[in-house]
Amino acid sequence: MKFCVIGLGRFGQQIVKTLYENDAEVLAVDTLQSNIASIKNYTAQAICVTVHDEPTLEAIGVDEMDVIIIAIGENFAESILIAAILKKRSKKYKVIARATGQVQKEIFKLIGVDQIICPEEETAIELADTLSYPFTNLARLDANLSIGLIATPAKFIGKTIAETMLYDKYGISCFAVKKNDGYKSVDKNYIIAEDDLLTVSGNSKTIGELLHL
Repeated sequence: MKFCVIGLGRFGQQIVKTLYENDAEVLAVDTLQSNIASIKNYTAQAICVTVHDEPTLEAIGVDEMDVIIIAIGENFAESILIAAILKKRSKKYKVIARATGQVQKEIFKLIGVDQIICPEEETAIELADTLSYPFTNLARLDANLSIGLIATPAKFIGKTIAETMLYDKYGISCFAVKKNDGYKSVDKNYIIAEDDLLTVSGNSKTIGELLHL
């Protein structure tokens, strides 16, 4: 897939580096040459330009991209302008935009941005979940559903996942286990070992209650 990242502050640069590590092809765009210089080795192409109209976007090759990420942090007006032009031009690519608050999120929704991310808000939620949940919270799907990592309850040791009746009794699904530093996908016939950490999904409160079985 081809990605375009517009805005190379700390947030944008981290996106570029991670995409590079995942073997993605990245076009990076920023108005500051210093930002371009610090990220160019992680991109297929890095362009120093101010994006202010449709011809500029066309010139840098956005129509060849699969995903365009607007990672601009401070200049919201510029982000809105770019998002509006992109959504007007084509529906072939996915547009992702960074917002710094609820008002910005609502404006991006009105424009039709495909995905809106709010790093500060999401980091705060992740921290609160980590501090308040009695298990390792791997992903918060919504206010009630999570993917978590729990130590194996004593009563499950030596049983298959099917025999634990995790889903039938508790509405919890176990789809992987963690051993040492690695994860292993498992099915209902997997026999649970004492040193397994179970990767489960379901109601957050119920996952926590499994620790007391």
